[in-house]
Amino acid sequence: MSILWGRVCTDRDVMGGTMSTISYHEKRNTWLLEMPTSSYAIALTGELRVPRHVHWGCPIGHETAAAIAASELRQNVEHIAWAEEDRLECVGWGGRRYDEPTVKVDFADGTRGIEWHLAHDEVTRDGDSMTLMLALQDRAYPLRVELFYRIFDDTDVLERWARLIVPDHGAAVVVRRAFSANWWLPERGSWRLSFLHGGWGNETQLERRAFGSDKHVLESRRGTTSHQFQPFFALDADGTATEDHGEVWSGQLAWSGAWKIIGEQTAGGHVHVVGGWNDFDSPIVLAPGDELALPVFTGLYCQGGFGGMSRAWHDYELNHVLARPGRTQPSPSFPARCHNRAASESLPRLRPVLYNSWEATAFAVDEQGQRKLAELAAQMGVELFVVDDGWFVGRRDDRAGLGDWHVDAEKFPRGLTPLIEHVNQLNMGFGLWIEPEMVNPNSDLYRAHPDWVFHFANRARTEKRNQLVLNLARDDVAEWVFQTVDGLLSSHPIDFVKWDMNRHFSEPGWPEQSGANPERAWTAYVENLYDILDRLHDAHPTVDFESCSGGGGRVDLGILSRTRQVWTSDNTDAFDRIAIQKGFSYAHAPLAMMAWVTDSPNPLTRRELPLAYRFHVAMAGSLGIGGNLSEWTAAEREEARQLVGRYKQIRPIVQHGRLFRLLDLARDDLAAVQYVARDDSAIVVFAWSGARHYRTRPGWVQLQAIDPTASYRDRETGMVHAGATLQALGLPLPASLSFASMCVHLERLG
Repeated sequence: MSILWGRVCTDRDVMGGTMSTISYHEKRNTWLLEMPTSSYAIALTGELRVPRHVHWGCPIGHETAAAIAASELRQNVEHIAWAEEDRLECVGWGGRRYDEPTVKVDFADGTRGIEWHLAHDEVTRDGDSMTLMLALQDRAYPLRVELFYRIFDDTDVLERWARLIVPDHGAAVVVRRAFSANWWLPERGSWRLSFLHGGWGNETQLERRAFGSDKHVLESRRGTTSHQFQPFFALDADGTATEDHGEVWSGQLAWSGAWKIIGEQTAGGHVHVVGGWNDFDSPIVLAPGDELALPVFTGLYCQGGFGGMSRAWHDYELNHVLARPGRTQPSPSFPARCHNRAASESLPRLRPVLYNSWEATAFAVDEQGQRKLAELAAQMGVELFVVDDGWFVGRRDDRAGLGDWHVDAEKFPRGLTPLIEHVNQLNMGFGLWIEPEMVNPNSDLYRAHPDWVFHFANRARTEKRNQLVLNLARDDVAEWVFQTVDGLLSSHPIDFVKWDMNRHFSEPGWPEQSGANPERAWTAYVENLYDILDRLHDAHPTVDFESCSGGGGRVDLGILSRTRQVWTSDNTDAFDRIAIQKGFSYAHAPLAMMAWVTDSPNPLTRRELPLAYRFHVAMAGSLGIGGNLSEWTAAEREEARQLVGRYKQIRPIVQHGRLFRLLDLARDDLAAVQYVARDDSAIVVFAWSGARHYRTRPGWVQLQAIDPTASYRDRETGMVHAGATLQALGLPLPASLSFASMCVHLERLG
């Protein structure tokens, strides 16, 4: 018999019912977390009942979990003599552990090893989720770690995090490493690692490599998520998974600061991935009575290949991140309650078509120019008008003004209100760009508070883009940021904030805290940033926020739980964006992906592309326009108006639908993606070509998630396609021209 959330149930080897469950089998000493199509199992072993990983994968029951646990114990005894390699859920450094630990600390008497025993366990249900908490206590010292596992009724994503506690009667502990979770993979012959890397203007590039006896480290030491790597990994056994088939294990870290994910194969052949806060330059001192809550590290097992993996992540993001419902026992990476939607909403609101003035005006912002752009944008059907950089005092270029967030009276003699009223009369919402985490040395704020920035005593203060980073770890700085932004939102009817951060940390010093653990600034900065955003949501629940960091430098589940969307990349070249958006889609939902149509030639690459091509690429996410509309011809503006109208028709399918990646530009000379409506009533297909050889055959693309017995009508041409034909033959692709594109909207007839 087993205990299922406080009641007795019979043991089972297959899952049943519609609710995810957490159950404990007293005789077999196993915890089993059962999700819609997967299971996660833990065994309590030995006299100390230390939690040991048993299974993460296909559905199993307690009997199978116990058999796996017993078999693994025998193998460990027979195979390993030179190290301890039990697959512990929380590996405390010490003993003969030579793999990457989860937690490493220094105790007051110089002891640095940890020996855990299980002190307590607890299961709770909160609406559509259940949480298991396993509390481990060190055998000799007053240090406790609580391991949390949260599952949901509608997803196979498992949320894990931990909390370190030093009781009041204890002594101070120096935490050298505290990772959120340790993910153990099953025994397989070999593994392939997929991850997302890149740089400014080239974010989220997909890369794959063999995962063997070497160690793989993905990290950011920049203070933010970074352009260089996404805190995301995916592993498939023997490198055999495809877009549509095969087992894939993946994970994402919900943290917007410096982070680290390490994957390794131990000497005994065990493969695991650990991750959380970056332990570089980041010891944390816990005094008696202190607690340290670690960020959420999510994991997902999927049998549907990389496409199935992505769709599962998208669903999780739509249901539990972008529209975060209430949570008990939150970690710092996720807010304790929902700020982003009303209780009656089942999914996040659709994103409006946005116009941003940056590429039209740069810093040359004034009321008359913005009014003209707003009128042109409204004629195209734009729903949200955003004034970018340059609206505040002293801002003529990037050398001054950051920190002095007051409307420039020379540019806006009547303030922002007349412009906002004009925008609203044009039936558009109003948005504003800010960069409140930064300061120019040439600003009144810096002259008044030079101590407010990150810096080391007797060292240069390195500038990037002529700006320094405010030390948000300081409570007075965090309060100033909140009061400043709150004041802007309270004094103006603003609907949207583009929250930017255009540089990474340097000299992350805090001289006033010398000798008092100033290194905690790495984590306290992000915790205070989250607190600021949470408080702003409380005070202004109708205002939407976009996360921007010089493009895609801060994109992760932590920031997405507090924003409606993210700026994907400063590179708006539509051809380059195909690869950027493809990589983005591996981890994140199209609704969160802001994509702009800008001028041709492109401001960054100077590439010339047709207007329809640029729109078709941007329409694959949340559509925005950023070109200089004053220089567009009347014909271009009319074409744009028609394309915006078409996007509004397909928007629910793109932003809330299921995404299928059909063709890869690098492999197929064409890229194609398909979106399927939640109720299967409609399909949208985008396809784009690159530079093509003369007389290249256009070809066809087979569609997925098609009912072969149904018919589908093209909304634009009226042509009716048989479902079986779309499945077997597909749709004809764009003509054999370079940089051709198409958008097809199909309605299911029956």
